[in-house]
Amino acid sequence: MDTGKLGVWYFFDGLTSSDAAKAAQRIESLGFGTLWIPETVGKSPVVMASWLLGNTQKLNVATGIMNIYHREPGVTMAAQKSLAEQSNGRFLLGLGVSHKPLVEGVRGLKYGPPVATMRSYLQGMAAAPYSSIEPTDPPATVIAALGPKMLELAAAASQGAHPYFSSPEHTRFAREIMGPDAMLCVEQKVILESNPDKARELARPVAKIYQALPNYRNNWLRMGLTEDDINNLSDKFIDTTFAWGNADAIKSRIQEHMDAGATHVCLQPVNPNGNFGELHWESLEALST
Repeated sequence: MDTGKLGVWYFFDGLTSSDAAKAAQRIESLGFGTLWIPETVGKSPVVMASWLLGNTQKLNVATGIMNIYHREPGVTMAAQKSLAEQSNGRFLLGLGVSHKPLVEGVRGLKYGPPVATMRSYLQGMAAAPYSSIEPTDPPATVIAALGPKMLELAAAASQGAHPYFSSPEHTRFAREIMGPDAMLCVEQKVILESNPDKARELARPVAKIYQALPNYRNNWLRMGLTEDDINNLSDKFIDTTFAWGNADAIKSRIQEHMDAGATHVCLQPVNPNGNFGELHWESLEALST
C-alpha cells in the first residue's frame, strides 16, 4: 500500500464526528497520504476509521494503534477486511500491545509477554474464518514495534512497523533489524516554534503523558537517553524525541528519518498556543509542501 511520504497522527477524541470529518478532508486537501488515529479510552478506532474513510476520497486511514487486548483476533481481522473493502484499500491496520499499566490498571485485563502475545494474536488473525467479500488486495498490517524482538516480528509476520516517540537513530536501528523491504512508518512530534526555551516548554507536558510507560522508557534507554533524562524531561530528551524550529528545521528532521530508512513519517503537531486538543494547521500547511 502507498502511504505517501508524510502523514498526520492525531487524537480526534476532542472533536465531534462532523468536525473530525472536516479535519480529515482538510488534511487530504493538503496532500498528506495517511491519517493515523490512536485508541485509548475514547472513540472506537474501527468506527472512526470507517467514518473518516467514508468522508474522504484518497486519504488512507491507519490505526496507530489498535490495542490487541480490546478485541479477539478474528474480530480485528474482520474489521480490517471490511474497512479495506469499503475503502478500496485505503485502510492500514496498526496493532500494538499497549502498556501494562493501561491494560491491567485501566482495563482490568491480564497483560502477557509482549512479543509472544503479539505473535499469537497475528496467528489468530490469520487462522480466523472470513465468509464475506474479500478486499481486492490483501490489507496491510503494521505493528507498534520498538525493541529488537518486536521489530523482528514486525518484519517476519506483518508488513512492517509503526514506531512511536522515537528518533532518526531508532529509525536506522529498526531498518537494520527489519531489512530493506518492510514498511517503516514512524511517528514524529513536531513544534513549529524556533525559540528553544518555548519549544521545550511546550514539549514537556506532551512528553509527561508518556513518561512513566515502561515500553517507551525501555526504548528511550536503548536510544542512549538516561534515567535522569527521562525523569527530568531534559533538553537532551526533548531534542532527541521532538522536532522543533521553523519549517526547514522540522523538514530536516523528517529527512533524517527518511535517510535512516523510514518509508513514511506521520507528524503529530503540538500546538504552540498550548491547546493540545486543537490541530495546529499552520504546522501542517508549512510541512505539507
